[in-house]
Formats: sequence, C-alpha cells, structure tokens
Amino acid sequence: MDTLTTTLLGLWRLAASHGRLDEVIEEMTAGLRRHVTFERLLILELDQEQARLKPAAQGGMPPAVSGPGLDPLPPFAALRHWCLGDDLVQGRAAEIRQRLPGLVPATWTGDLLAVGLASAGEPLGALLLGTDAIGGLGSPQASRVLALREPIAVALRNHLRLKELTALREAAEADRRSLLARLGRQEITDTLIGGGSGLKAVMRGVELVAPATAPVLILGETGSGKEVIARAIHVRSSRAQGPFLRVNCGAIPPDLVDSELFGHERGSFTGAANRRLGWFERADRGTLFLDEIGELTPAIQVRLLRILQDGTFERVGGQHPLQVDVRLIAATHRDLQAMVREGRFREDLWYRINVFPIQLPALRERPEDIPTLSNHFAERAAERLGLTPRLPTPADMALLRAYPWPGNVRELASVIERAAILGDGQRLEVERALGAGPPSSPPPAPPPASVPVQAIEPLEAVTRRHIERALAQTLGRVEGPFGAALLLDIHPDTLRSRMRKLGIEPGAFRSRGPTPL
Repeated sequence: MDTLTTTLLGLWRLAASHGRLDEVIEEMTAGLRRHVTFERLLILELDQEQARLKPAAQGGMPPAVSGPGLDPLPPFAALRHWCLGDDLVQGRAAEIRQRLPGLVPATWTGDLLAVGLASAGEPLGALLLGTDAIGGLGSPQASRVLALREPIAVALRNHLRLKELTALREAAEADRRSLLARLGRQEITDTLIGGGSGLKAVMRGVELVAPATAPVLILGETGSGKEVIARAIHVRSSRAQGPFLRVNCGAIPPDLVDSELFGHERGSFTGAANRRLGWFERADRGTLFLDEIGELTPAIQVRLLRILQDGTFERVGGQHPLQVDVRLIAATHRDLQAMVREGRFREDLWYRINVFPIQLPALRERPEDIPTLSNHFAERAAERLGLTPRLPTPADMALLRAYPWPGNVRELASVIERAAILGDGQRLEVERALGAGPPSSPPPAPPPASVPVQAIEPLEAVTRRHIERALAQTLGRVEGPFGAALLLDIHPDTLRSRMRKLGIEPGAFRSRGPTPL
C-alpha cells in the first residue's frame, strides 16, 4: 500500500471517529505534510446566515499569523459556488485575496493553495495551505491535496453537525431552566401542587396516559397550568430522556407556521439562506406540546393531520417525505367542538387529537389548593425579589379564597408577587394587590320599560375597544408588570394573537396618554 493511500485511510479514520475539528487538526496537518510542503493550514466553514467564511480550525500556524482577519462581506454567491466545485486556486496570497475576497486571511503572505470543501452537494467551506517559500505549492502538490480533501470535507461536515446539535441542546437546557424559574422549582419532576387534592383526578389521568403513545388533548382556561400537566405526562413516559418542546401556535405569525412546525429547505423562499429543522424534527423521539392548537389555520390543520396519521411530512420547499417519531400533546382554552360545528376546525383532526382528553379545572373550582399555592408563590417571590419571606395571613387567605381568579394560577402568582413588592418585605399587601377586591355587588337591575334599551354591539367591536383602552392605559405595553395583558388577566401571547386578528397595533398607543378603564 503506497503512502498516499495510507494517509487517505488515516484521514478517513479521523473523520469517522471524532466530531470536533480542533481535536484532530494536528493529526490532519501531520498527515498532509507527508505529501505537501506548507507552514500553515486553515479550514474555513461557510456561515450561511452571516454570508461569510469563518475559521473552523487551524494547524501549524505561527503566532504572527494566528489571527484569520477575513473580509466580513465577501461576494458570497461566487464564494459559495466556488466551494462546490473542483477549481483549486494557487498562487500568491495577495493576488488570490483580490480574486476571491473573504477567502484569504489578511495576515497571510507567500504562496497559497486553496480548495473548496463540499459533501453530498452541500458547500461546507474551504481548505487553505500556505508557505512563505516562493513556488512552494506547485501542481504536483495540488493534485495530492485534491486526492485527500474528501475526508477533510466529511470531518468539517461532522464538526458543523456537532455544533448545530450543541446549540440545540443548549437552547433546550435554557428553556428548561427558564421553565423551572417560572414554576419556582429545582427539578421538573418535583411534586405538583394540588396533585393530591384539587388536581387528583387530573393526575390519575396523567398516570394512565403517560406510558401510552396516544395523543393527549388538555382543555382548560388560560393560566390554569396546561403546560405543567403536559410536562408531567412527558417525564412519566418512556420518552422522558427525549426532548420536550413547547410551541405556542397563537404566537407564530400565520405565514411562518408552516416553516416553524415542519422546517424549510435552503432557498425555498426569500430569506431562507440555509436549511432549518422544524419543531417536529427537533422533537423526534420526544414530545411536542402544541399550545393553543385552536389558533392553527385550516391549511396547517391538514398538514398536521397527515403527520398524525403516518408520521410523515415534507419541509417547505422539500420534495422528499421525512418521518419522525413524536408524541403529540395539544392544549387549548377554546371550545374545539363548537369550532368544529362552525367549520373553523377540522372534524377529522379533532378526532385525532381527542384520543385522551384531560379537563383541567379552573382555580376557582379547586379552592382547597389556594393556600398551598399562595404560600409557594410567596416564598418564590421573596427569593426572586431578595425580600424577607412573608406568608399570607388568615385575612389575606380569606380574600384570596373569595376572589374568582379569571386568570387562574398564573394570575394568583402575579397577585402574590405584586403583594410582596407592595409590602416591601414587611408584609404581603394582598388587598391592595387585588385592587378593589372580588366583585360582590349584585348585577344591575334591567332598565325600566320606558327607557329605550341600547343596541347590542358585536362582541368583536366590544373586544377591540376594551383591548385598545387597556393599551392606552399602559402606553402600548403588552406584557410585564405594567402591561395590558396583566390588566386584562390573560396571557401575553393570547393577547397578541387577538390583537393580530383585530388588526390592533400596540405602537399606535405609545404616544397617547392613559385612558381610564
């Protein structure tokens, strides 16, 4: 076996056994030096989003030229096309820098040999070899580089895939930490408050359905804890080690839902600079939680039905069916049966997702959980705000029990935190946090017969005016402690969805003065 073949096998071994280029770059450099004379080596990766080449790994480079210094904005289309081809470039570094801006580091001098790296028709980057000797990288050495570049391209592809997976894992971990912070927990498997009392029936359903693979539909009012129940199902299932991804269907613009759920191919539409994995692919072998599924358009409902039937789908702009293994949990605060009757939700999709429905009771229907929840939120608020922990008094608890809680558990958490802020660590100002207290006045009497009854406005017009008054009161702020969502006792994502449907722009209210509600 000749030395070139031995080197080629060695490079393939490195490409197949490692994921990170910086772990194998010195061995690759030593292997190439058996056949090519050079002082420095640089592998560049093609960054589709920033439209540039950037360093992935370097070997044999002295400190004086360790900084790549690449041009930030090369003519990207030409550079990308060059990476796909067999056009090997060689000559003086300064000349090549002018011919292909963005390819050669500004600190490189002497002779240069560069070749594009691609795999399976996908441009990946470039391999650069440099020497200070004039004429040191001639045609014989160029042919050897062409013979050895394929395993280097595969090693670069593995390196890029590992980076992508690492970024996805870090994003999932950030989502997990964010959820734990919102729930005030150390781990997602902590005992659910109310699991042995107000949510006892719900938890029985969770234990029954978790080991199965059937879709689950969680029904309940906004803020009642649907995501918490969905995660409880996931961690008790055989997919607990797989991903759990939450998608708020009402928060995604309608023209992006297809791409978000199913992904898209590079070039499938304006701005699609590279391939993107959708939520279904990212949740493969795990659980996908589609919150507010009633907000999906009919076209997306059709595609969702197909993936529930056989697990196959196509990316936007794709031509080949893909298959995933995903457990679907859907949730909504809407009456989907009424939407089916009105033709706004597909009946066949309803049957598919309604295999095992779980009805989550509102907080006012389980008042026995209010003391435990209130104490939990008070301790969490004190920790977050750096205040002395104060628990609700019996008088506070009476107020909390009497309140109807239209915003459910989420509203209770906000009220307790507001009470902690108002009390400044000395007490919980529950009564002030609740405002005027629970509504207790009797309903107004009907007007006398002699008084003409006003015409009833359409519900959409009333809703629009009410949201606009809330936005005027908060100067266009949608979420946060001084946002319209808090005033209206609904989730910010739900409010944004309704604003989009009604054509309300929050920016129009940022210059107005407040209007009394």
